[in-house]
Amino acid sequence: MRVGVVTFPGTLDDQDAARALRLAGAEAVPLWHADHDLKGVDAVFLPGGFSYGDYLRCGAISRFAPLMTELIPAAQAGLPVLGTCNGFQILCEAHLLPGALVRNAGLHYVCRDQRIRVDNASTAWTTDFAEGQEITLPVKHGEGRYVADAETLAELEATGRVVFRYAGSNPNGSLNDIAGITNEAGNVVGLMPHPEHAVEELTGAPGVDGRGFFSSIVRKLVNA
Repeated sequence: MRVGVVTFPGTLDDQDAARALRLAGAEAVPLWHADHDLKGVDAVFLPGGFSYGDYLRCGAISRFAPLMTELIPAAQAGLPVLGTCNGFQILCEAHLLPGALVRNAGLHYVCRDQRIRVDNASTAWTTDFAEGQEITLPVKHGEGRYVADAETLAELEATGRVVFRYAGSNPNGSLNDIAGITNEAGNVVGLMPHPEHAVEELTGAPGVDGRGFFSSIVRKLVNA
């Protein structure tokens, strides 16, 4: 099971993502933004950070990176892709997921452990969770407020494509408390919280609730 981890200029969670994948039994394959080569990986992780310094809009420049010219059609053809935080922003800018992430309500950067509820446990990255399950993951972002037009929101809700919602409190003002969504096929998932920072008991709080993302994709690839 080979899962690519993409690094852009300004990415800062790529090594955490690679470690989380290795702990789940996958081989983490480094993918460089300037290459036109996915190296034959079975899935891709777009980690968090501040790609290209978040100039123009978060993810707006990254969307045009050479690697993305390979990743976008691969994802459209069914390659499993997970984007967290800046990775989620890139997926939206690339139109692999609908909507956008904008400045947090209140305009403050938020960094804390956050409860979220799993609303869709049937995607490539969430099958090891149960629908309705609440987990705790770190959030750390200044532009994580999910927005979309009324028609898009209605479609996401009607088709079960809201994968995660903030529980207890909404840290950024996201519409409908949306923390993460998926595409129609369920192979592309984006969320603002960071599962790669919740995989080892050694680090203490918030625990190991993030492991389910990585065990889910490993199980899918093994059974493919």
